[in-house]
Amino acid sequence: MLIYTLTRQSIRGLIAGLCRPTVTGLENVPTTGPFIVASNHLSFLDSVIIQALMPRGVAFFAKAEYFTGKGVKGRLMKSFFEGVGSIPVERGEQAASVAALKTLLDILGEGRGIGIYPEGTRSRDGLLYRGRTGVGWLALTTGAPVVPVGLRGTEKLQPADTNGIKPQHFEMIVGKPLSFDKTGPDHSLPARREATDRIMDAIAALTGQERAAGYNKPPAQ
Repeated sequence: MLIYTLTRQSIRGLIAGLCRPTVTGLENVPTTGPFIVASNHLSFLDSVIIQALMPRGVAFFAKAEYFTGKGVKGRLMKSFFEGVGSIPVERGEQAASVAALKTLLDILGEGRGIGIYPEGTRSRDGLLYRGRTGVGWLALTTGAPVVPVGLRGTEKLQPADTNGIKPQHFEMIVGKPLSFDKTGPDHSLPARREATDRIMDAIAALTGQERAAGYNKPPAQ
């Protein structure tokens, strides 16, 4: 816990000093109990930014390879992602996806916060894509409040397909929590879709992004 706290504080100070971000709405984060952060996604750095700047811890998924690297670099990456509260997950495997979902439920059951990108993958063209319904499933299954977050300008920190980071001003706007009735896992797909669309509408209101009609897809390998 000490390492986690020190890591977050260090990254928060670094972000504040280099980027001078505008952060508003932190008072909307519940002070106790479970909560779900649902954000738009523009940059590889979005999770780290949210984890560092939020007043409470937020657990995001991170690719499992970030935790299994070899040598000094591998150990540093593992320490960093563990330090900000990231959760390793294997991409593209059904069994791993089910286990990952259970992990999120366990974290919420402990009264902590999780983070999720309803778009699935980051937007490379600046559009806000249709939300996938996992966030709606979590909201209805647990009854945890959903805190919408709008990020603006984070794509400039690390442009797509580049490795370098360029300190730039950005904005993080935290909206008022959205409440959903706790139905448990046995709810209808239309109810899940409706909850997801409501969450995406709240994110869009914070970001001002143009909406895309369909789902976002990762770039071809």
